[in-house]
Amino acid sequence: MTTPTTLLILGASGDLTSRLLLPAIAQLLQRQPERELVLHGAGSDDWTDEHWHEAVRTAFATVDAEDEIPRIEGTSYVKADVTDHDALAALVTGVEGPLVIYFALPPAVTVAACEKLVDIPLPENTVLALEKPFGNDEKSAAALNVLLSRIVPENRVFRVDHFLGRSTILNIMGVRFANRLVEPVWSADHVESVLVRYDEALALENRARYYDKAGALVDMIQSHLLQVLAILAMEQPADLDEVDLRDAMAAALRATRIAGDDPVRSTRRARYTAGTSGERPVPSYTDEEGVDPSRDTETLAEITCEVQTARWAGVPFTLRSGKALAARHAEIVVTFRPVRHIPEGLTGKPADGGVLRFTLGPDQIDLELNVNGGDDPFALRRDVLSTPLGKGTLLAYTEVLSEILDGDVALSVRCDAAEQCWRIIQPALDAWHRGDVPLEEYPAGSLGPVDWATSV
Repeated sequence: MTTPTTLLILGASGDLTSRLLLPAIAQLLQRQPERELVLHGAGSDDWTDEHWHEAVRTAFATVDAEDEIPRIEGTSYVKADVTDHDALAALVTGVEGPLVIYFALPPAVTVAACEKLVDIPLPENTVLALEKPFGNDEKSAAALNVLLSRIVPENRVFRVDHFLGRSTILNIMGVRFANRLVEPVWSADHVESVLVRYDEALALENRARYYDKAGALVDMIQSHLLQVLAILAMEQPADLDEVDLRDAMAAALRATRIAGDDPVRSTRRARYTAGTSGERPVPSYTDEEGVDPSRDTETLAEITCEVQTARWAGVPFTLRSGKALAARHAEIVVTFRPVRHIPEGLTGKPADGGVLRFTLGPDQIDLELNVNGGDDPFALRRDVLSTPLGKGTLLAYTEVLSEILDGDVALSVRCDAAEQCWRIIQPALDAWHRGDVPLEEYPAGSLGPVDWATSV
């Protein structure tokens, strides 16, 4: 019989664990009856085992997996300061078989815990799973990578980006590489522009402690959307294993920079003021609890990048994300260049050569084509071919945990990619800090600042 994997969650009393990790564990056990798992939690809150068991039961109920609770009956919780050497050592001492340590902690606490782990003996093949952000700039990301390398090898570090586990993101690779209609035209010869957009109707939602220090650029673009860009722009890997796939993504990121190396012209930022989301009033961001107005934190960010390779030279890649907007729009839009010639007699010349759109939630692919027919058979019009991808059967974190427990790091962020993402956005952060790029405003529930309306 195989030895069960022990999953130790540091920060087990926090919101991430109850809202995302525990439901994902429940669903994973539900889908994988052969999975053997020992679950332990540690946190700063003074919880009893009974309190922890109730938190587990509540989370499992959210995915109708109460029947799986007996499989982790021995789960326990310990109040512990995970930045204390002896307390952390006590948590891992005596663990037999594979161990996964999941850092559901603020970044600074994660670093402090890792500094203590350097001198603590760990079971063979221990895996470390870390939440974003990985550092707070390129230098600190590099320092964190060096620290982690002193604990376990890189192939046992899982930097979590749940975006990479989404079925829609993975479908991009299928569409790109397995379709004769798409693969030959996936380049600057045929693509005019690429937009990666993740706009939310939700406002701050009690996340000021983290968000007010991060802002939209770090929270979404640096942490997630640049990884999506890497999948869109990478060369075709020989294999989708951890080496070839992550090599291809890292190469794409190394070739990426802010367009024209000019963050003043190629980036924008804004912050929401009081407004209405649906029928719910939303206070101004600066009036949200826990916000420091002097930080000038942006809630809407946009950067235009260029990928300096033969495949993509000259194509703008625009990455945008914001909060408290009129509606949720999560999509990837690939716009093709106009055709070279349209025969005389066809009217209504189109602005582009068609659009391929991936929508995230509900997951769908749309191909917008220029066609003719209808009342005037020679008049061109736009029609859309759509196929729903279906609602993913697994939570994003279920996919993440499955990969972590299997030791498959192919869809995690590699050390060099984490550093490159910081390198790409640093000129924007510097320009914004200097005030070179104005902080615009938009009412909550709107499309964004007035001069962004055509593109947001």
